[in-house]
Amino acid sequence: MSQADTLTRSVWPIRSLGLFRSELVTVLRRWRTLALLAVLAGVPVLIGIAVRIETGDGGSAGGGGGDGPAFVALITNNGLFLVFASLAATLPFFLPMAIGVVAGDAVAGEANAGTLRYLLVAPAGRTRLLVSKYASVLAFCLIGTLVVAVSALVTGALLFPLGDVTLLSGTTVPFSEGLLRALLVALVVAASLTGIAALGLFISTLTDSGIAAMATTVGLLITVQIVDTIPQLHAVQPYLFPHYWLSFADLVRDPVYWDEMRSNFQLQALYVAVFGSAAWARFTTRDITA
Repeated sequence: MSQADTLTRSVWPIRSLGLFRSELVTVLRRWRTLALLAVLAGVPVLIGIAVRIETGDGGSAGGGGGDGPAFVALITNNGLFLVFASLAATLPFFLPMAIGVVAGDAVAGEANAGTLRYLLVAPAGRTRLLVSKYASVLAFCLIGTLVVAVSALVTGALLFPLGDVTLLSGTTVPFSEGLLRALLVALVVAASLTGIAALGLFISTLTDSGIAAMATTVGLLITVQIVDTIPQLHAVQPYLFPHYWLSFADLVRDPVYWDEMRSNFQLQALYVAVFGSAAWARFTTRDITA
Protein backbone atom coordinates (compact mmCIF):
# COMPACT_ATOMS: atom_id res chain seq x y z
CA MET A 1 0.00 0.00 0.00
CA SER A 2 1.42 3.36 -1.00
CA GLN A 3 1.86 6.29 1.38
CA ALA A 4 -0.87 8.17 -0.50
CA ASP A 5 -3.31 5.31 0.04
CA THR A 6 -2.46 5.20 3.73
CA LEU A 7 -3.00 8.94 4.05
CA THR A 8 -6.34 8.71 2.22
CA ARG A 9 -7.54 5.91 4.51
CA SER A 10 -6.56 7.89 7.62
CA VAL A 11 -8.33 11.05 6.43
CA TRP A 12 -11.54 9.26 5.30
CA PRO A 13 -13.13 8.95 8.78
CA ILE A 14 -12.35 12.61 9.57
CA ARG A 15 -13.94 13.81 6.34
CA SER A 16 -16.93 11.53 6.91
CA LEU A 17 -17.41 12.92 10.41
CA GLY A 18 -17.22 16.47 9.07
CA LEU A 19 -19.76 15.67 6.35
CA PHE A 20 -22.11 14.07 8.90
CA ARG A 21 -21.79 17.10 11.19
CA SER A 22 -22.57 19.41 8.28
CA GLU A 23 -25.64 17.36 7.28
CA LEU A 24 -26.92 17.22 10.86
CA VAL A 25 -26.51 20.97 11.37
CA THR A 26 -28.34 21.59 8.09
CA VAL A 27 -31.24 19.39 9.22
CA LEU A 28 -31.49 20.94 12.67
CA ARG A 29 -31.31 24.54 11.40
CA ARG A 30 -34.39 24.18 9.20
CA TRP A 31 -37.52 25.86 10.56
CA ARG A 32 -39.53 22.80 9.54
CA THR A 33 -37.35 20.59 11.76
CA LEU A 34 -37.66 22.95 14.71
CA ALA A 35 -41.44 23.01 14.26
CA LEU A 36 -41.54 19.20 14.27
CA LEU A 37 -39.47 19.08 17.46
CA ALA A 38 -41.77 21.67 19.06
CA VAL A 39 -44.81 19.52 18.23
CA LEU A 40 -43.09 16.44 19.65
CA ALA A 41 -42.23 18.34 22.85
CA GLY A 42 -45.82 19.58 23.15
CA VAL A 43 -47.47 16.14 23.07
CA PRO A 44 -46.30 15.08 26.58
CA VAL A 45 -47.38 18.47 27.95
CA LEU A 46 -50.90 18.01 26.54
CA ILE A 47 -51.13 14.45 27.88
CA GLY A 48 -49.89 15.54 31.32
CA ILE A 49 -52.33 18.47 31.54
CA ALA A 50 -55.23 16.29 30.33
CA VAL A 51 -54.51 13.62 32.93
CA ARG A 52 -54.06 16.26 35.63
CA ILE A 53 -57.42 17.86 34.79
CA GLU A 54 -59.19 14.48 34.59
CA THR A 55 -57.86 13.36 37.96
CA GLY A 56 -58.05 16.74 39.67
CA ASP A 57 -61.38 15.90 41.35
CA GLY A 58 -60.18 12.54 42.57
CA GLY A 59 -61.20 10.60 39.43
CA SER A 60 -58.98 8.08 37.70
CA ALA A 61 -57.28 8.43 34.35
CA GLY A 62 -58.50 6.05 31.66
CA GLY A 63 -56.16 3.49 30.18
CA GLY A 64 -56.73 4.97 26.76
CA GLY A 65 -54.22 2.66 25.22
CA GLY A 66 -56.41 0.46 23.03
CA ASP A 67 -54.20 -2.53 22.34
CA GLY A 68 -51.14 -0.75 23.72
CA PRO A 69 -49.81 -0.72 27.28
CA ALA A 70 -51.97 1.09 29.86
CA PHE A 71 -49.35 3.64 30.94
CA VAL A 72 -51.79 6.57 31.18
CA ALA A 73 -53.63 5.08 34.16
CA LEU A 74 -50.33 4.93 36.09
CA ILE A 75 -49.22 8.53 35.53
CA THR A 76 -51.00 9.85 38.62
CA ASN A 77 -49.03 7.41 40.81
CA ASN A 78 -45.66 8.30 39.32
CA GLY A 79 -44.82 11.08 36.86
CA LEU A 80 -42.15 8.87 35.28
CA PHE A 81 -44.92 6.92 33.56
CA LEU A 82 -45.64 10.04 31.51
CA VAL A 83 -42.40 9.23 29.65
CA PHE A 84 -43.67 5.76 28.72
CA ALA A 85 -47.18 7.04 27.92
CA SER A 86 -45.86 9.86 25.73
CA LEU A 87 -43.57 7.56 23.75
CA ALA A 88 -46.46 5.10 23.31
CA ALA A 89 -48.69 7.96 22.10
CA THR A 90 -46.18 9.50 19.67
CA LEU A 91 -44.66 6.29 18.26
CA PRO A 92 -47.59 5.23 16.06
CA PHE A 93 -47.77 8.54 14.14
CA PHE A 94 -46.04 11.73 15.39
CA LEU A 95 -42.49 10.37 15.65
CA PRO A 96 -42.51 8.35 12.37
CA MET A 97 -44.20 11.26 10.58
CA ALA A 98 -41.39 13.57 11.67
CA ILE A 99 -38.81 10.99 10.58
CA GLY A 100 -40.61 10.54 7.27
CA VAL A 101 -40.50 14.28 6.61
CA VAL A 102 -36.78 14.55 7.38
CA ALA A 103 -35.81 11.36 5.51
CA GLY A 104 -38.00 12.17 2.51
CA ASP A 105 -36.42 15.58 2.19
CA ALA A 106 -32.82 14.35 2.63
CA VAL A 107 -31.94 13.88 -1.06
CA ALA A 108 -35.04 15.12 -2.91
CA GLY A 109 -34.97 18.45 -1.06
CA GLU A 110 -31.36 19.07 -2.13
CA ALA A 111 -32.20 18.09 -5.71
CA ASN A 112 -35.24 20.38 -5.75
CA ALA A 113 -33.18 23.29 -4.41
CA GLY A 114 -30.42 22.63 -6.95
CA THR A 115 -27.76 22.14 -4.26
CA LEU A 116 -27.26 18.39 -4.71
CA ARG A 117 -25.02 18.72 -7.74
CA TYR A 118 -22.80 21.18 -5.83
CA LEU A 119 -22.46 18.70 -2.95
CA LEU A 120 -21.29 16.08 -5.43
CA VAL A 121 -18.68 18.43 -6.85
CA ALA A 122 -16.85 18.22 -3.51
CA PRO A 123 -14.56 15.16 -3.15
CA ALA A 124 -17.01 13.37 -0.89
CA GLY A 125 -18.34 10.66 -3.17
CA ARG A 126 -21.95 9.61 -3.53
CA THR A 127 -21.72 6.69 -1.11
CA ARG A 128 -20.24 8.79 1.68
CA LEU A 129 -22.77 11.56 1.06
CA LEU A 130 -25.67 9.08 1.23
CA VAL A 131 -24.29 7.46 4.38
CA SER A 132 -23.89 10.89 5.98
CA LYS A 133 -27.46 11.81 5.11
CA TYR A 134 -28.79 8.55 6.55
CA ALA A 135 -26.67 9.02 9.68
CA SER A 136 -28.13 12.51 10.12
CA VAL A 137 -31.65 11.08 9.81
CA LEU A 138 -30.78 8.44 12.43
CA ALA A 139 -29.44 11.19 14.69
CA PHE A 140 -32.76 12.99 14.26
CA CYS A 141 -34.54 9.75 15.26
CA LEU A 142 -32.62 9.81 18.53
CA ILE A 143 -33.04 13.56 19.05
CA GLY A 144 -36.79 13.46 18.38
CA THR A 145 -37.26 10.54 20.78
CA LEU A 146 -35.20 12.22 23.50
CA VAL A 147 -37.16 15.46 23.06
CA VAL A 148 -40.38 13.55 23.79
CA ALA A 149 -38.81 11.72 26.75
CA VAL A 150 -37.24 14.81 28.35
CA SER A 151 -40.38 16.91 27.86
CA ALA A 152 -42.44 14.11 29.43
CA LEU A 153 -40.04 13.74 32.36
CA VAL A 154 -40.08 17.47 33.12
CA THR A 155 -43.87 17.68 32.77
CA GLY A 156 -44.33 14.56 34.88
CA ALA A 157 -42.08 15.96 37.62
CA LEU A 158 -44.03 19.24 37.69
CA LEU A 159 -47.54 17.76 37.70
CA PHE A 160 -47.22 14.39 39.45
CA PRO A 161 -45.23 12.77 42.28
CA LEU A 162 -41.97 10.94 41.57
CA GLY A 163 -40.55 8.02 43.51
CA ASP A 164 -40.08 4.27 43.44
CA VAL A 165 -41.58 2.78 40.28
CA THR A 166 -44.08 -0.07 40.28
CA LEU A 167 -43.57 -1.89 36.98
CA LEU A 168 -46.31 -3.40 34.81
CA SER A 169 -45.46 -6.80 36.32
CA GLY A 170 -46.08 -5.46 39.85
CA THR A 171 -42.43 -5.36 40.93
CA THR A 172 -41.30 -2.14 42.64
CA VAL A 173 -37.86 -0.78 41.68
CA PRO A 174 -35.95 2.33 42.85
CA PHE A 175 -36.52 5.57 40.93
CA SER A 176 -32.96 5.45 39.57
CA GLU A 177 -33.64 2.08 37.97
CA GLY A 178 -36.95 3.38 36.62
CA LEU A 179 -35.08 6.32 35.10
CA LEU A 180 -32.57 3.93 33.50
CA ARG A 181 -35.42 1.87 32.06
CA ALA A 182 -36.95 5.06 30.65
CA LEU A 183 -33.64 5.82 28.89
CA LEU A 184 -33.50 2.27 27.50
CA VAL A 185 -37.10 2.62 26.29
CA ALA A 186 -36.17 5.85 24.47
CA LEU A 187 -33.21 4.11 22.80
CA VAL A 188 -35.41 1.17 21.73
CA VAL A 189 -38.01 3.58 20.32
CA ALA A 190 -35.29 5.41 18.37
CA ALA A 191 -34.00 2.07 17.03
CA SER A 192 -37.55 1.19 15.98
CA LEU A 193 -37.55 4.16 13.61
CA THR A 194 -34.51 3.08 11.61
CA GLY A 195 -36.66 1.08 9.17
CA ILE A 196 -38.90 3.95 8.13
CA ALA A 197 -35.82 6.19 7.98
CA ALA A 198 -34.28 3.86 5.37
CA LEU A 199 -37.59 3.65 3.49
CA GLY A 200 -37.90 7.45 3.44
CA LEU A 201 -34.32 7.85 2.23
CA PHE A 202 -34.94 5.39 -0.63
CA ILE A 203 -38.08 7.28 -1.69
CA SER A 204 -36.08 10.50 -1.51
CA THR A 205 -33.65 9.16 -4.14
CA LEU A 206 -36.52 8.49 -6.58
CA THR A 207 -37.67 12.05 -7.14
CA ASP A 208 -36.48 15.65 -7.32
CA SER A 209 -39.49 16.91 -5.36
CA GLY A 210 -38.98 17.07 -1.62
CA ILE A 211 -42.70 17.53 -0.99
CA ALA A 212 -43.55 14.47 -3.10
CA ALA A 213 -40.98 12.36 -1.24
CA MET A 214 -42.24 13.50 2.17
CA ALA A 215 -45.90 12.97 1.20
CA THR A 216 -45.17 9.51 -0.20
CA THR A 217 -43.26 8.44 2.92
CA VAL A 218 -45.97 9.68 5.29
CA GLY A 219 -48.68 8.20 3.06
CA LEU A 220 -46.98 4.81 3.13
CA LEU A 221 -46.68 5.09 6.91
CA ILE A 222 -50.42 5.68 7.26
CA THR A 223 -51.25 2.87 4.82
CA VAL A 224 -49.03 0.37 6.62
CA GLN A 225 -50.49 1.40 9.97
CA ILE A 226 -54.00 0.73 8.64
CA VAL A 227 -52.99 -2.64 7.18
CA ASP A 228 -51.46 -3.56 10.54
CA THR A 229 -54.89 -3.18 12.20
CA ILE A 230 -56.97 -5.28 9.76
CA PRO A 231 -57.44 -8.80 11.21
CA GLN A 232 -57.92 -10.38 7.76
CA LEU A 233 -54.36 -9.35 6.84
CA HIS A 234 -52.70 -10.92 9.89
CA ALA A 235 -50.48 -13.09 7.68
CA VAL A 236 -48.48 -10.10 6.42
CA GLN A 237 -48.54 -8.03 9.61
CA PRO A 238 -45.38 -9.56 11.19
CA TYR A 239 -43.44 -8.23 8.19
CA LEU A 240 -44.67 -4.62 8.53
CA PHE A 241 -42.14 -2.27 10.09
CA PRO A 242 -44.52 -0.85 12.79
CA HIS A 243 -45.81 -4.26 13.92
CA TYR A 244 -43.49 -4.63 16.94
CA TRP A 245 -43.07 -0.94 17.78
CA LEU A 246 -44.91 -1.15 21.11
CA SER A 247 -42.74 -4.07 22.24
CA PHE A 248 -40.70 -1.51 24.21
CA ALA A 249 -43.31 -1.94 26.97
CA ASP A 250 -41.63 -5.22 27.85
CA LEU A 251 -38.75 -3.18 29.28
CA VAL A 252 -41.17 -2.01 31.98
CA ARG A 253 -41.63 -5.55 33.25
CA ASP A 254 -39.57 -7.73 35.57
CA PRO A 255 -38.21 -9.94 34.15
CA VAL A 256 -37.86 -8.20 30.81
CA TYR A 257 -39.39 -10.04 27.84
CA TRP A 258 -37.01 -9.89 24.90
CA ASP A 259 -38.79 -11.99 22.25
CA GLU A 260 -40.84 -9.24 20.55
CA MET A 261 -38.08 -6.66 20.94
CA ARG A 262 -35.68 -9.08 19.26
CA SER A 263 -38.20 -9.53 16.43
CA ASN A 264 -38.48 -5.74 16.20
CA PHE A 265 -34.72 -5.26 15.89
CA GLN A 266 -34.44 -8.00 13.27
CA LEU A 267 -37.31 -6.50 11.25
CA GLN A 268 -35.82 -2.99 11.38
CA ALA A 269 -32.41 -4.38 10.34
CA LEU A 270 -34.06 -6.10 7.37
CA TYR A 271 -35.74 -2.86 6.25
CA VAL A 272 -32.47 -0.96 6.66
CA ALA A 273 -30.58 -3.56 4.59
CA VAL A 274 -33.18 -3.74 1.81
CA PHE A 275 -34.09 -0.07 1.42
CA GLY A 276 -30.59 1.16 2.30
CA SER A 277 -29.18 -0.98 -0.51
CA ALA A 278 -31.92 0.19 -2.88
CA ALA A 279 -31.21 3.82 -2.00
CA TRP A 280 -27.47 3.29 -2.58
CA ALA A 281 -28.09 1.56 -5.93
CA ARG A 282 -30.39 4.34 -7.08
CA PHE A 283 -28.30 7.26 -5.81
CA THR A 284 -24.95 6.03 -7.12
CA THR A 285 -26.31 5.44 -10.64
CA ARG A 286 -28.61 8.43 -10.89
CA ASP A 287 -27.93 11.12 -13.47
CA ILE A 288 -27.89 14.18 -11.22
CA THR A 289 -25.79 16.58 -13.26
CA ALA A 290 -28.05 16.43 -16.30
